[in-house]
Amino acid sequence: MKPLQPSSPHSVYDRDRDRDREREGALSKEMEDKQMKGHVLVLPYPSQGHINPLLQFAKRLASKGVKATLTTTHYTLNSISAAHIGVEPISDGFDEGGFSQAGNVDFYLKSFRDHGSRTLAELIQKFSNSATPVNCVVYDSFLPWALDVAKQHGIYGAAFFTNSATVCSIFAHIHHGLLTLPLTPETTPLLLPGLPPLYFPDLPSFLRFPDSYPAYLAMKLSQYSNLNQADWVFSNTFEELEGKEARGVSEIWPAKLIGPMVPSAYLDERIKGDRGYGSSLWKPLSEECIEWLETKPSNSVVYVSFGSMVSLSEEQIAELAWGLKESNMYFLWVVRDSEQQKLPKWFLDSVQEKGKVVTWCNQLEMLAHRTVGCFVTHCGWNSTLEGLSLGVPMIGVPKWTDQLTDAKFVEEIWEIGVRAKEDEVGVVRKDELLRCLKEVMEGDKSKEIKRNANKWRDSAMKTITEGGSSDKCIDEFVQHLMASYQNLNGL
Repeated sequence: MKPLQPSSPHSVYDRDRDRDREREGALSKEMEDKQMKGHVLVLPYPSQGHINPLLQFAKRLASKGVKATLTTTHYTLNSISAAHIGVEPISDGFDEGGFSQAGNVDFYLKSFRDHGSRTLAELIQKFSNSATPVNCVVYDSFLPWALDVAKQHGIYGAAFFTNSATVCSIFAHIHHGLLTLPLTPETTPLLLPGLPPLYFPDLPSFLRFPDSYPAYLAMKLSQYSNLNQADWVFSNTFEELEGKEARGVSEIWPAKLIGPMVPSAYLDERIKGDRGYGSSLWKPLSEECIEWLETKPSNSVVYVSFGSMVSLSEEQIAELAWGLKESNMYFLWVVRDSEQQKLPKWFLDSVQEKGKVVTWCNQLEMLAHRTVGCFVTHCGWNSTLEGLSLGVPMIGVPKWTDQLTDAKFVEEIWEIGVRAKEDEVGVVRKDELLRCLKEVMEGDKSKEIKRNANKWRDSAMKTITEGGSSDKCIDEFVQHLMASYQNLNGL
């Protein structure tokens, strides 16, 4: 607004007009506050695979009138940028470097619990003295201490699980003493309510070899430590995909299925401009990738990515390189900076006409592109949901944790791809990759796989659109928040 000019004959009029505008603004703000349906702090574990789905849930809540504030560590704070979502820092005790600064899983998790509990409490207190006090904390299930903080402040706490319902069922049974570790080939198939028979190669690696990553196993099991006190339990899956599996464990894991948490542009398009998660811990080279894809025929490109955490052996990378080269198919391969030195020295020069290797890209944009016909994936749950939601046939190359179970479902239950078989030393050889590529891209089975992929894409779209099963679950949560928020503010 331009400053008033005292000599202007309209100065009194302008001053009165501005005062009226201020009153209108204040009235508008008051009406906005009355219509506010709650204020939720959303707290993810600070890794890419956890930030993405919880940030997407925050956007879903904001689109329905809830004030949503993403709460993340100082180190990851600057990687978050999403419209209509507030961002506030808490401390994990390693504000300059995050987990890499800690260097030890146990040490990091203890530090995050101690510093995170204190700074989360301070944040809740800060908002309690504002026009928008917090009435719920939606926390990553890896951080159960956040529920304790919420309860200490007399507000709701909701756990958000980032794994499949099937994997959550298995760990819930272990936590409640209904399964004992380790699971062995002799004790399989594992038969649990609602789940298909799970054989030894289908089980999460922590259950087969519990001494391999004791800190991660402890974190997985701690998700259930105080879950009985949570007001809601959310899972990033959906009724049509895993309703049977979720119902089979509902007595000890009563989850509301609210997924898939994939940006709206790829599903229902109800959130304007929502084409990405709004978080990236690495710089994506998406424009460069799209330009390259635009020069290729439809459904001709193999997109290869093993996510943000999996580290492959040099031997495994060499086998993948040989398989991609000998397939003579177009491919786009994401190899993170930390993995680049493992590529065979001959590889890049020899595949320039057929392939492109990049350090990072926007995976959703690649999967949605008309030229991508296959997704070679580690079968992390986010990647699995993205491939399924966009109708892209998959080749599963799982390496650890829940990826093994997800790969079984991709091949045998949903029939949207195949699982590459490892040899006796745990390596997928080039011939095996070639077999899978031909089956998914060229063989008779490829048509059936594509039909199933399209079916599940339509199902994912339907469940999150207005009136779909996941949308209804989110609406029920919002309505409950709104009622409690109005009571809290005496509206």
